Amino acid sequence: MSKLAPSARTTVKRKPDRARYDRETIYAILDQAFVCAIGIVADGLPVVVPTNYVRVGDRLLLHGSTASRLMRTLAGGAPCCVSVTLLDGIVFAPTATGHSVNYRSVVVMGTARVIESPEAKLAAMRDFVEYVNRGRWAAVRPPTDQELKATMVVELPLVEASAKVRTGFAVDDDEAYGSAWTGVLPFAWTPGAPVRDPRGNAEAPVPDNISRYVRPQ
Repeated sequence: MSKLAPSARTTVKRKPDRARYDRETIYAILDQAFVCAIGIVADGLPVVVPTNYVRVGDRLLLHGSTASRLMRTLAGGAPCCVSVTLLDGIVFAPTATGHSVNYRSVVVMGTARVIESPEAKLAAMRDFVEYVNRGRWAAVRPPTDQELKATMVVELPLVEASAKVRTGFAVDDDEAYGSAWTGVLPFAWTPGAPVRDPRGNAEAPVPDNISRYVRPQ
């Protein structure tokens, strides 16, 4: 995969040694994460909205109600900032200010555009469902025409994007170490046991793609 040329908006200035601009790293983080935060300016005020997304090729797809302030703002051509973070561990340092976290994060800047075609919107909805759980689309009812009309889908090209990654232990000087325990407490996203919906089919077995769920899909 190629590298993205860092722009003035995506160049990492704080701890630049942790910056990554290659698509392989950026896409791997996006494909494992599940929720992003989208920053916009609406009615003169900054707004940050959490939502889910899906990466399809070199673009992010976002969807929501046609009545949503976020979607209407994006559809109007407002610039936006999308951020995603994966927590990999808590770093316990010998000093109070040395504590940190290991993480992988991505920031995407740009302007989204609306997907108008009903066929493209339907394909996007399939991508959203499959991103949640591969193979799920074939098991559920697809969106109705009315549901599609009530849903807006926008695409954000992955042109201005950068990743930032921290790994390892504390960065305190050697003389700061004393009797306190130091190290890393790793974090990993692991699903629990599936909980059956009481209104669902009581005889339906839990599918393998749910009982053995992993990310990325």
